[in-house]
Amino acid sequence: MATTTTTQKQRPDSALIHAAIVIIVGVLATTLAQTQLLGRLPLQNLLKNELHADRTANAAFFFWVGLPWYFKPFAGILTDAFPLLGSRRRSYILISAGLGTLAWYGLAFTPHDYSKLLYVSLVINTFMVVASTVVGGYMVEVAQANSGSGRLAAVRNFVQQACYIINGPVAGTLASIAFGWTAAACGSILFLLVPATVFFLKEQKRYTDSDILLAGAYSQLGKIASARTMWAAAGLSALFYLAPGLATATFYRQQNELHMNTEAQGLLQFLSGIAGVSAALAYGYACRHWNLRRLLQVCLLIATVANVAYVLYTTPERARIIETFNGFGYTLAELALMDLAIRATPAGSEGLGFSLMMSVRNLALFGTDWFGSRLMDQFHIGYNSLVYANTATTLMTVPLVLLLPKLIVGRRDAQA
Repeated sequence: MATTTTTQKQRPDSALIHAAIVIIVGVLATTLAQTQLLGRLPLQNLLKNELHADRTANAAFFFWVGLPWYFKPFAGILTDAFPLLGSRRRSYILISAGLGTLAWYGLAFTPHDYSKLLYVSLVINTFMVVASTVVGGYMVEVAQANSGSGRLAAVRNFVQQACYIINGPVAGTLASIAFGWTAAACGSILFLLVPATVFFLKEQKRYTDSDILLAGAYSQLGKIASARTMWAAAGLSALFYLAPGLATATFYRQQNELHMNTEAQGLLQFLSGIAGVSAALAYGYACRHWNLRRLLQVCLLIATVANVAYVLYTTPERARIIETFNGFGYTLAELALMDLAIRATPAGSEGLGFSLMMSVRNLALFGTDWFGSRLMDQFHIGYNSLVYANTATTLMTVPLVLLLPKLIVGRRDAQA
């Protein structure tokens, strides 16, 4: 398979800075502009208070609009093995980000009907998945070439947490005004990736015939199928996320029982984002002093404690404290799992391997949120029971870290 990107060790300093700019803008655009982030609170509020959807229907909406994210590995195969216009990265980003922007603007004119909003959101996420996959593959290339998986995971998560900080007050405000403003804002943010790619992502053009391309795809699949360390890492991540979800149930609890408006809900996300930035900074320091096995155990244990605190989610004051603590603990766990995903991804299959790991996360995260909401609506399971089930599953991951191969978890960041 033709390799179109020069390894990062061969780049001059200016090129490394350009690569960092593409990654930072790419993570910002493909994170903040998601229907599941900046668009989520306005959409949740619209579904609940204008279309009168219950918890199950609300959570189901976000499960189905996330469908393209569950099939992200196919985008990984496409971008790793099939160059577009001689490029594995640049062309895919420009086309997918441009079309995703147009789809977001189209959502502003979509009638407020459950099915129609769902279909247009699916189109948006399809283009965003391609852009996100390419940015993720590019990030893994840079990280593996510089033995910097922990630091780059911290940078990536720092940008993500900055998105949450921005998202909190902005989403709270957008949810209180006409929905068209949400669509315009998300589309404009996604478009930022276009000029960043035009000016800073440079690739050597390579053209290969169809036989070579097909062989490249088979090579990608074979490499991934035999990557046992990657599957072990994916299994641990799946267990962490595989529990009755609380996101939609907590959203309804905030409005129905704690009587919080969308601005107050946005503040909770803001506080969580601030704590998440602190966690990213702490992880960026710790990953150079502790090996990944120790980091995983400590971070997953802190996330477990943060999770069980939701049984005390009974007043707005407690909600603010709990969301802040959870933002710190949950971010630490995601950082450690992200570090693990980068290390376990086979070289040469960066887009496919990393997207497969992220698909495990996305499917479990949104599927379990729907499941948790259904347990409450259909089977009348209590909120605290969901919290205890979620906590137990998270706690199970701590001892399983000992089973991961030393090859990927036995060293500190920046150690070859």
